[in-house]
Amino acid sequence: MPNLFEPFSIRGMTLRNRIVVSSMCMYSAGEDACATDFHLVHLGSRAVGGAGLVMVEATSVESRGRLSLGDLGIYDDRHVEPLARVVRYVQSEGAKIGLQLAHAGRKAWSSDKGQGPEQPVGPSPDPYTDGWAAPEALTIEGIRAQVDLFRDGARRALEAGFDSLEVHAAHGYLAHQFLSPLANFREDQYGGDLENRSRFLYEVVEAIREVWPEDRPLGVRVSATDWIPGGWDIEQTVTLARGLKPRGVDLIDCSSAGLSPLQQIPVGPGYLVPFAERVRDEAEIPTAAVGLITAPEQADEIIRNGRADLVVMAREFLRDPYWPIHAAKTLGHEIEWPKQYLLAKR
Repeated sequence: MPNLFEPFSIRGMTLRNRIVVSSMCMYSAGEDACATDFHLVHLGSRAVGGAGLVMVEATSVESRGRLSLGDLGIYDDRHVEPLARVVRYVQSEGAKIGLQLAHAGRKAWSSDKGQGPEQPVGPSPDPYTDGWAAPEALTIEGIRAQVDLFRDGARRALEAGFDSLEVHAAHGYLAHQFLSPLANFREDQYGGDLENRSRFLYEVVEAIREVWPEDRPLGVRVSATDWIPGGWDIEQTVTLARGLKPRGVDLIDCSSAGLSPLQQIPVGPGYLVPFAERVRDEAEIPTAAVGLITAPEQADEIIRNGRADLVVMAREFLRDPYWPIHAAKTLGHEIEWPKQYLLAKR
């Protein structure tokens, strides 16, 4: 069996293979931030195609935390059933499904971008870049309220039946803004040294674990580097991962960038895999690898050589919802086809 198709167990969840559909914002939510028929078809087809884990897009824990008005929400009880409908179908096709809890912080929708009246929030009052709204710096009380919102989002995700959760602490969103010294200029217990800048994320995962069952995994997506001198980097990421593990985090999903348009990214096939490998080795925690992973042989090598525990793909799944079926054939392995499609099997 190719290593890519070995099962993977984490807490009480066992995946049928190591292939993950990445969280991808589809900007297709209804006006009330609810999941729609599109999400059912989009995510369900990737489950039919053989993925082990299907991740729902960044789903905001409050209205002003959405990146756009087309993003999903998990801040109201009315969001639960539309998501639960997607959960039930994905699970019926043999895949597991996870939700990514998110808050865009200073990168959220705002009147300055012509999308609405609300002012974004952040650790400091500095905007993402010229032409973006200046965020309101969160007070201590405001930070505690944000932590509560993540806890409430996790509770609703449990009601919807999700198998796993992931906190979005990457791509320049709120938790990443607290982490990076390029966005966090606070002088209280949430700013300054690495421990203080990590405090918000630590408190978020601790709050989630208060309501999220022990047998269900919790991951964190990080930007392993800002790709800017003096910013967040891989050394800090390893230290953060070491601090997250005893707080109930089971997996580090290693992406990068998104904090500033000044970033200089050396893009290439598998360019982020070394970050996942280093976090896995040095923090001794399972990791997921991302970053222009496209070929079956490439994905299998990552798992075979212990560079990561899971392979997460985005654009390749947009091109081919049935990538796992085709990858198995390429690697000389037989996996179960959907019974409705057996006539096409050769």
